[in-house]
Amino acid sequence: MNKKFFVTLSIAAALTIGSLPTLGTTANATSSVEELKKKQEDVSSKKEKINGEISQKSEEINQNINKQKDIKAQIAALDSKVKDTETKITEKSKEIDETNAEIAQLKEEIKVLKDKIEQRNELLKERARAIQEKGGSVDYLDVLLGAESFGDFINRITAVNTIVSADKKIMEEQKRDQAELEKKQAEVEDKLATLEKSKANLVSLKQELDSQKAQKAELFKQLEKQQAQLKVEKADLEKESNALAQMEQEIGGEIQAEQARLAELARQRELERKRQAEAEAKKRAEEEAARRAAASNSGGSSSAPEPAPAPSFSAPVSAGAWTAPAYGSITTEFGWDTLNGKPRYHYGIDVASGGSVPIKAAADGYVIKSQYSSSYGNVVYITHSVNGKTFTTVYAHMASSSVRSGQPVDKGQQIGYMGNTGYSFGQHLHFELHAGSWNSSKSNAVNPRQYINF
Repeated sequence: MNKKFFVTLSIAAALTIGSLPTLGTTANATSSVEELKKKQEDVSSKKEKINGEISQKSEEINQNINKQKDIKAQIAALDSKVKDTETKITEKSKEIDETNAEIAQLKEEIKVLKDKIEQRNELLKERARAIQEKGGSVDYLDVLLGAESFGDFINRITAVNTIVSADKKIMEEQKRDQAELEKKQAEVEDKLATLEKSKANLVSLKQELDSQKAQKAELFKQLEKQQAQLKVEKADLEKESNALAQMEQEIGGEIQAEQARLAELARQRELERKRQAEAEAKKRAEEEAARRAAASNSGGSSSAPEPAPAPSFSAPVSAGAWTAPAYGSITTEFGWDTLNGKPRYHYGIDVASGGSVPIKAAADGYVIKSQYSSSYGNVVYITHSVNGKTFTTVYAHMASSSVRSGQPVDKGQQIGYMGNTGYSFGQHLHFELHAGSWNSSKSNAVNPRQYINF
């Protein structure tokens, strides 16, 4: 498989816009270069688009990396909170253990208090039984009045006071101990309930933090997976961009090679034209010498008739901004027709005539190019500004050109002669009119009859 076919195949596969035309004929050599340039532009455009996508992927990768960093920071913060919560749970558990120990100690104290209360109850019961056995009550007044002497009365008062005080003290201690017992029980139970609630809250907080941490870890995994996919997509785009860059370079090489071939073809055609002109000039000189020799040999009594010059026809210059560029018959109109049995779109009007036919500028303007083309032959491009609009006219297949690039021309000014150069089948002028600038796709071509009467 040669390099040219590989490039053609690659372009067809990459752009799906058709294969390249054959480059071997003079008829389509110039258009082939233009198509190669168009495909090179398409490849370059696609490469730029892909490079833009690569930049976008790089931006997405950087954003993903920043998100991963942020998630890592959040996970680290959650880890710190979890550890802090675990520490607090441990502290609360320790406090609960201490409180439980305190409760155990309190239970021992309660047991002691219960024993003391029990003992006091027994004492009170004894007192109650003694009173019951003596009649059910003790009349302390009788006890005092039964004193035998004042000293005995004092002693009796002291004894009664002692008994009453003892009973009162026992009752007060009983009441105080019971209140203290109830208070301690309530305090310890409240403390234990508070600690249990605080620990439960901490355990719930830890579960919530663990859940958040798990969610962040899952999000981080998704970001890692997305990062891997973005890297794969970027690598694929870079591979495609490199392939397009290589394709663009190969097409550039094809363009250079084809331009060199066209230049060589133009040089050879110019040499051939000069050889033909020299041969014709030599032939005319020999014929003239032979004619003169014949006339001399005849003694000058008679002479051969001078050959008639080729007729010359010139189209009249019309009024207005435009005029017909040449005299002759219209052989091909603008639009679809057939060439060699194949349909084609004809972007101009063909005017044909025999003899020496001057070609004139269709309107005032400036010569853009005056050159030789393998397809157009001797061709002149003129730009015009008519009523504020830009137009371009093309004059192809001329025998010769009498203007140069950058030269101003007037409407009706002669710019050359009708000919049969380039891809042509008989003497004629191929005339194109473009509403705007000329381009290889001829997208601005319009029917010249819209502006010019032929």
